[in-house]
Amino acid sequence: MEIKFFCPRWGCENVSWDEFCRNVKEAGYDGVEYGIPAESTKEELDEAWSNFEKYGLLAIPQHYSTYDADFDLHLKNYGAWLDMIAPYKALKIDAQTGKDYFSFEQNKKLVERAAEHTRATGVEVYHETHRNKFTFAAHITADYLRRIPELRITLDASHWVNVAESFLQDQQEAMAIAIERAEHIHARVGYQEGPQVPDPAAPEWDEALQHHIAWWDKIIARKRAAGDTLATITPEFGPYPYMVHLPYSQKPISDQWANNVYMMNLLRKRYNG
Repeated sequence: MEIKFFCPRWGCENVSWDEFCRNVKEAGYDGVEYGIPAESTKEELDEAWSNFEKYGLLAIPQHYSTYDADFDLHLKNYGAWLDMIAPYKALKIDAQTGKDYFSFEQNKKLVERAAEHTRATGVEVYHETHRNKFTFAAHITADYLRRIPELRITLDASHWVNVAESFLQDQQEAMAIAIERAEHIHARVGYQEGPQVPDPAAPEWDEALQHHIAWWDKIIARKRAAGDTLATITPEFGPYPYMVHLPYSQKPISDQWANNVYMMNLLRKRYNG
């Protein structure tokens, strides 16, 4: 099974697409996960995809920017975002879908809207486990997964660790169904009081790292056993405020780019030998 790694555009928005994609390619990534604002223009999207093509990079568009509290408007804008990116070549889509305060039926309508996009384009949409979305907690997401058999997710367990203030040792059943239905991995490491450890290479954060690796190992093992030909991973350590800054100086406490490259190299060695 081939494992491909994607670099987040998040945190590098001030870097030109050409420079960013050149850096991504030189670092050894296979593609880019691109968080696309709802207000993006065709010119901006064209520029991004022309650089993906120039540097031979795959693309995973990421949805995050539908915030409307009014459900009807939320559904309309969610669909508009999917329509906006439909003309662009994508390996898959990562979507931060819905809201934690929407009802099950409301969030289900959003999942169904994403399924319509897949039927129209052939591009699968995977719903990211994320705070303030319908997937904000392990036990809540497990209920959705049981009630919607076709639902597939991007597993970002860092959010769940933070929400539950634990490494989810007491939620084994919820983690098991999440692992079974995960089709994309966000390789960020969370801890009990936050969604991102300061530095995944630091020994004091090894316990948190090992918990996450154990979940990722199970996803990779499941996909290999099923005969899947591809697995995708995005190391997703982010900039401020995910990365805490030092007081007064506002200097980051570690290097976001280096953290993500470290995770990529660690997991590539682990899974590809």
